[in-house]
Amino acid sequence: MTIGKPFQKGRSGNPGGRPKVVAEVKELARKHTGKAIETLVSIMANPKAAPAARVSAANALLDRGYGKPPQHITGEGGPSYVVRLPEPCKTAEEWLATVNKPMLVSRSLAHDDQADPKPLDTTDNADDVTS
Repeated sequence: MTIGKPFQKGRSGNPGGRPKVVAEVKELARKHTGKAIETLVSIMANPKAAPAARVSAANALLDRGYGKPPQHITGEGGPSYVVRLPEPCKTAEEWLATVNKPMLVSRSLAHDDQADPKPLDTTDNADDVTS
């Protein structure tokens, strides 16, 4: 056997087919389909039955008659991210002042008990290549 082609050409990976027990259980269940539908209808139509049981029976009948309705993915409930963008500058001079200002970075806490901010080295290192 090789990776990607685990079975010989023309051979099934399941030569015995589905287990016979599964087919027998399905066959037995299908013999009671009519009675099951009648039971669901009687529960749905019975005003003395609990409302939840009536709704459940009605849903089961609709699902079997028309199929379950498709479930749409809305994207709600997933992770949300917050991006904090800087305020835009009002003038070119204000922008230049922020561009020329040195950035602050924290030193690693692994070696220091306190993380004092230090200016980021902004010198031009055009000759430095890190690859």
